Amino acid sequence: MKKMHKLLSAMLSAAVCAGMLAGCSGSSSGSAAGSQTASGSAGGADYTVGLIQYMEHTSLDEIRTALEQRLQSQAEAAGITVDVQVQNAQGDPTNISNICNKFVGEGVDLIVAIATPAAAGAAGVTEDIPIVFSAVTDPVTDLQLDSLDAPGGNVTGTSDSIPVEKIFEVAAELTPEAKNFGLLYCTSEPSSAGVIADAKAYLDANGGSYTEATVTNTSEVQQAAQTLVEKCDAIFIPIDNTVATAMSVVAEVANEAKIPVYVSADSMVKDGGLASAGVNYTNLGEKTADMVLEVLQGADPATMPVQTMTDVNVVVNEETAAAIGVDVSAYVN
Repeated sequence: MKKMHKLLSAMLSAAVCAGMLAGCSGSSSGSAAGSQTASGSAGGADYTVGLIQYMEHTSLDEIRTALEQRLQSQAEAAGITVDVQVQNAQGDPTNISNICNKFVGEGVDLIVAIATPAAAGAAGVTEDIPIVFSAVTDPVTDLQLDSLDAPGGNVTGTSDSIPVEKIFEVAAELTPEAKNFGLLYCTSEPSSAGVIADAKAYLDANGGSYTEATVTNTSEVQQAAQTLVEKCDAIFIPIDNTVATAMSVVAEVANEAKIPVYVSADSMVKDGGLASAGVNYTNLGEKTADMVLEVLQGADPATMPVQTMTDVNVVVNEETAAAIGVDVSAYVN
């Protein structure tokens, strides 16, 4: 793949189209284009970054917010200006393609892609513009990188790969009686399939069992959750954007049935899951922002290692615990 290095000399920001893409309207936190400019000192370089977020839910919103705030503060410190053009694809493949092609047509200096489908869409339309992704669980497989240490081409970023075994260890501590786990995920999200395979392997090796319930969109999540609570002792959910969008629905169904839900992101705990051992998405967004600035100032994505967060924390939802009668005091500060 071709490599592109941007000079540090001053550049004019690419013109932003006044019209919105079909299916996108509202503010940057919703479904449409937004803009935030990180201003540096006079005489610094100006850059335009196109940011595509796969869909709106707590985890991805947390990443975007942290990333934009970090870019603003660090760009100012570096004496440069970064104009961030935000687009939300609303989970629609057509929107992903349109947004990414729009960024390429405008000649943005860099594309930030939050979540695997957005990153894959960006990588599919340009080999020239640098791409920095965030929240891609298995970037080597899903984005066809050479390796985590040396991605090759124009793509690098941060992974939210999770320690599946740690989550099940927490489950064994909090609800040792839970042996049959319901596995809830979307069949169209490749990252979810990989985590589910790891979960099955863990349960097979440790005397557990599992029942799968798959969905293709958020409207199917409630029924899938209802099916699982009638058959299982607990539910496990990977980092799945489709299910995460309806996490409050899953929590409502599970709480009524007194069934614990173990999830793969701290933000999904905030939305009603019982517990998780996963990465902090604010830290993930900040690390992604740091990599964006490095690339804008000349670093080569081909040789920049993908960053996997090591600050894995156990988080619990005390309200959920109280609702289903589980003691989580061991994990409460």
